[in-house]
Amino acid sequence: MESHTADLWKPEGDAIRCGLCPHACRIRPGASGVCGVRRNVDGTLIALTYGRVSSVAVDPIEKKPVFNYRPGTLALSIGSVGCTMKCGHCQNWQISRAHVEDGALSDLAPADVVTLARDHGCAGVAFTYNEPVIQAEYVRDCGGLAHEAGLYTVMVTNGYITLEGLDYLADSVDVWRVDVKGMTDEAYRTLCRVPSVAPVLRAAERAKHVHGMHVEVVTNVVPGINDDEGQLRDLAEWVAGNLGLDTPWHITRFFPYLEFADKEPTPLATLRRARDIGVEAGLHYVYLGNVSEPGSEDTTCPGCGALLVRRDGYAVVEQTAVDGSCARCGRPSDVVV
Repeated sequence: MESHTADLWKPEGDAIRCGLCPHACRIRPGASGVCGVRRNVDGTLIALTYGRVSSVAVDPIEKKPVFNYRPGTLALSIGSVGCTMKCGHCQNWQISRAHVEDGALSDLAPADVVTLARDHGCAGVAFTYNEPVIQAEYVRDCGGLAHEAGLYTVMVTNGYITLEGLDYLADSVDVWRVDVKGMTDEAYRTLCRVPSVAPVLRAAERAKHVHGMHVEVVTNVVPGINDDEGQLRDLAEWVAGNLGLDTPWHITRFFPYLEFADKEPTPLATLRRARDIGVEAGLHYVYLGNVSEPGSEDTTCPGCGALLVRRDGYAVVEQTAVDGSCARCGRPSDVVV
C-alpha cells in the first residue's frame, strides 16, 4: 500500500511535533515516534501502518471485553503493530513491540474491512490487538465506511491520546473500551512506562460526555502494583462519579508474563474484594474476567436483579433484555441491543 500522510502534526524546525498522543514526540528526519509507526520522511509525518495489518479475526464482542453493547454479536477485529506504551505484562507483545520492517504485515484497505465484516456476518468492526490510536487515520477512514454500511465500531485502547486526537476520531467510533491500569502515576510508570494516568482519564470522560460514546473500563489487577484497596476504591469512585453508574467495570485477573513473570497470579479474594468495592461505589455493572467464577460475567438488572444476559465464556447463552429494558420490571438496562 502507498505511503499515507499522517494528520495531527506540525513542523518544528527540521523536526516534526506529533499531536496524536501525550508523548508529543519531536521526531527528527528519518526517525519515528515512541509508537514506532509515525515517521518523519523528508519533513512529512507518514503513518507507516495505514492499511497494514498483522491480525484479522472474527470475535464475539464479549472478547474485547465489551458486555453492554450489542451483546452476542460478532466484530471483525483487526490490528497492526506498535504501541504508545511498553506494558511489562502485554500478552500481545509480539505485535505491540514489533516494527513495520519486520515484514509480517498485509495490506487491507478500508473498503475491504467493510467487505470482510459483511462477508463474515459481523455487526461491527473492532480496532484491537495492538494500540489502535496510533492508526488514527486508518481508524477514521474505516469507521466512516463502517457507519455508512450500518456497522458499529469499537476501539480497544489504552486510552493514551490527546483531546485533539480523540476529537479527530470521535465521529468514527461508537465504543471506547479503555484500559485504566491504576489510579496513580506510580502505577502507570511501573506497569507501562508512561508518566501519568491523567490523559487516560480525561479522554475517557470526554469520550462519554462530549462525544456520546459507549464506554467500558477494564482494569487488570496486578499484585503489588494496583491491587491495594485505596487505589481500587479511587478507581471505582472515578468510574461512578465521572463516567456514570451505568458504566461497566471489568476487573480482570493478572497472570505472570514478560517482565512481570516473577509475580503471582491475582488472588481470587482480591478480585472479589474489588468487585465489592465497585458495588459499594454504586456501579451497576461490575464484571470479573480471566477467572472461572459462576455468574461473574452475567448482566443483571440494577433495579430488580433479574438476569438480562447470561454468558458462558465469550458466548451469550441467554438474553432477556427487550429493547434495552428489563423484561421483569421494565427498567432501562443500559445495555445497547
